[in-house]
Amino acid sequence: MPMTEQATGAHPQPRPRSGGQHSASVEHVTGAQSLIRSLEEVGADTVFGIPGGAILPAYDPLMDSTRVRHVLVRHEQGAGHAATGYAQATGRVGVCMATSGPGATNLVTPIADAHMDSVPLVAITGQVASKAIGTDAFQEADIVGITMPITKHNFLVTKAEDIPRVIAQAFHIASTGRPGPVLVDIAKDALQAKTTFSWPPVMDLPGYRPVTKPHAKQIREAAKLITAAKRPILYVGGGVLKAGATAELKVLAELTGAPVTTTLMALGAFPDSHPQHLGMPGMHGSVAAVTGLQKADLIIALGARFDDRVTGKLDSFAPYAKIVHADIDPAEIGKNRAADVPIVGDAREVIADLVQAVQKEHSEGQQGDYSAWWTDLNRWRDTYPLGYDQPADGSLSPQHVIERIGQLAPVGTIFAAGVGQHQMWSAHFVQFEKPATWLNSGGAGTMGYAVPAAMGAKAGAPGQTVWAIDGDGCFQMTNQELTTCALNNIPIKVAIINNGALGMVRQWQTLFYNQRYSNTVLHSGPNDVNPDARGTRVPDFVKLSEAMGCYAIRCESPDDLDKVIEEANSVNDRPVVVDFIVHEDAMVWPMVAAGTSNDEILAARDVRPDFGDNEDD
Repeated sequence: MPMTEQATGAHPQPRPRSGGQHSASVEHVTGAQSLIRSLEEVGADTVFGIPGGAILPAYDPLMDSTRVRHVLVRHEQGAGHAATGYAQATGRVGVCMATSGPGATNLVTPIADAHMDSVPLVAITGQVASKAIGTDAFQEADIVGITMPITKHNFLVTKAEDIPRVIAQAFHIASTGRPGPVLVDIAKDALQAKTTFSWPPVMDLPGYRPVTKPHAKQIREAAKLITAAKRPILYVGGGVLKAGATAELKVLAELTGAPVTTTLMALGAFPDSHPQHLGMPGMHGSVAAVTGLQKADLIIALGARFDDRVTGKLDSFAPYAKIVHADIDPAEIGKNRAADVPIVGDAREVIADLVQAVQKEHSEGQQGDYSAWWTDLNRWRDTYPLGYDQPADGSLSPQHVIERIGQLAPVGTIFAAGVGQHQMWSAHFVQFEKPATWLNSGGAGTMGYAVPAAMGAKAGAPGQTVWAIDGDGCFQMTNQELTTCALNNIPIKVAIINNGALGMVRQWQTLFYNQRYSNTVLHSGPNDVNPDARGTRVPDFVKLSEAMGCYAIRCESPDDLDKVIEEANSVNDRPVVVDFIVHEDAMVWPMVAAGTSNDEILAARDVRPDFGDNEDD
């Protein structure tokens, strides 16, 4: 809720006291020095950014900081996505920095991306001098106005003495309640002015009181519905990860015996290998997960928002289900689907209280019998499992490539995906057992996300292997950040799933536009260098990656697949890029066509599941 103090997350960073008297040493500094000291005090250890005229005063004291590492990116969009990847991998607030005008507007896409996915982010931008604001001065842009709809809150700072308080408030707002991005725009003269610095500042956020403790009556009502239901299902969203509630979720699931489905943003919140896990719901979700939601008589939604990619045609979604909807953001409850039992609160506290309430129901003899439900679920799961065909021409299957990357990756590997077919295949064919191991752009669907997000994740979690799984279209948007990785000792690994096309759009053209491939082909067609026209060859991704300081390999044969992946895993002193040339006609299945009912799910092309005659009872 931009430009108000009403906002709603988890993982708070060290923060100052709110109100009251306190003693602190006072230093005489510039506004710029005050900014860097404030970042140090709130616990920021990494900033991704690019200097420019309006923010330049802040870069001088930043050079002297021993507590804040600055990573010089090659594009501000890279800075924003890197800050997001850092936040998603670590649970801490990600920080990016840019100058005024085009520097700030280049942050708009990653800010919008973070807003859609509830990522705690603080974006600091320089602004022209306060007296020049509104005069169309050189490199002036109203970034506060531009980002108002896509930030949780934003600030324009024109006085140096306000900087510590605003930075403290920005980190507090970004990381508490429902997490989200906060913009701090600071006028150049405020950075240059003399001021005093003392810590902690007094925060004054009237009206900002996120509700974390759920109402006991609503919890009791939810527990009664759970034990009375015949076909319940846990619909788990990214809010469970944000709240650090995965252990509590496992207890609740095993206590109730209900099936679990985890959204694209929640993969890893519940182990993929767990027998109660049905997989991911939605447009490209598993048949069992999509149908489980559709046939349920009770949906327990935890930190999820009934997104259109999950519900399909909304008025036909889950027609038999009562809804328990728990979310820390009251604005989400009832927004898309009316809730029979609305619960406002932090997912960790909600689930912990639900566990106790269900245990009480059990102790009083109220325990659900879901055996018939599991008979149906297991039949759908066994009849329509996820799978893929190997190409008849002996070329690489993209699903096989991604599956083997997941299987050969070291334990604890973090995966960051771009957007498109490779994103969905990664969600399906990589096993996610732990939280904070799957990073992707869910709500905004931002191409170009993977490489900088992987960079940010690796900077925040240097002890973990980080694989970016990208498409040849996505990769061409932000691959310049590989230079940043090479020069800053951030050795990520990148798999380019190179099918020579904008794959997901091409899939839609195949299915809905009579195979008219208008402007989705990325290669130049048959030529002397590439007679079969397979994969994007201009640019040559191997040569391009080597030019940016990476170790680069190309893989075109299934016979070489494991050897190439193991070679990539063995190189840890620089970024690694593997150009996997894959078959262009592979498609993502299952699929619910946009705007249609989830009842119309296709398990594969022209294969509509048969759910029998008696499942709607």
